[in-house]
Amino acid sequence: MYIACTCKPAQGQNIHLIYNYFIDNTMKHILHITSSPRGKQSHSITLANRIIELLSVRYPGSTLHINDTVEKNYIHLNAIHPVAYLTPESEHSQEHKDTLYSSDNAVNELMQADILVISVPLYNFNIPSALKAWIDHIVRAGKTFSYEGGKPEGLLKNKKVYLAIASNGVYSDGPMKSFDFGEPYLRFIFGFLGLHDITTYRIEGAGMPGIMETALQKGLESVAV
Repeated sequence: MYIACTCKPAQGQNIHLIYNYFIDNTMKHILHITSSPRGKQSHSITLANRIIELLSVRYPGSTLHINDTVEKNYIHLNAIHPVAYLTPESEHSQEHKDTLYSSDNAVNELMQADILVISVPLYNFNIPSALKAWIDHIVRAGKTFSYEGGKPEGLLKNKKVYLAIASNGVYSDGPMKSFDFGEPYLRFIFGFLGLHDITTYRIEGAGMPGIMETALQKGLESVAV
């Protein structure tokens, strides 16, 4: 669904922020990719919504499109997908077209977006399977990357990416940092597609006594766009 973002700057902003507001007064197309089944109870979605709220202030009139990968339930790639991917569009059978329908729509959403906001709950030290399935549908040779020059080149350019990561443990620093395979993978795969301007915000420690009590508020207050 598409939503018009019409928030106004909050009172009390300093001169620097007001200046940024006016020079960035350009409508953006924001794509929010969610991957948590918890809906309004999801910390990753709550964090992403905070990012989007501030983006709507910075870029008045922007549009928001939400892709809930859990609800969309992208099919895991099967034997027909590689065949359909490699077959020229002019030669696609109806089976090829049906197979690529969700993938083509997901790629088109990416192409149209100026800003990506990705909600990422960490499950077992990595991203949810729903998000991985979406990624498998948007990493497409000839559409989002190319090997034409003899080496991979990302075809998605000039897009900003925000990662809104939520976890019960603390992985941004400390002894558990090496256990986080989610952010490194996402930075790699988006970079492979040509998207290198990536900012991460986190709500972490949500399952740890002594940290969990303030984890949500601390994460939300860290957001600046």
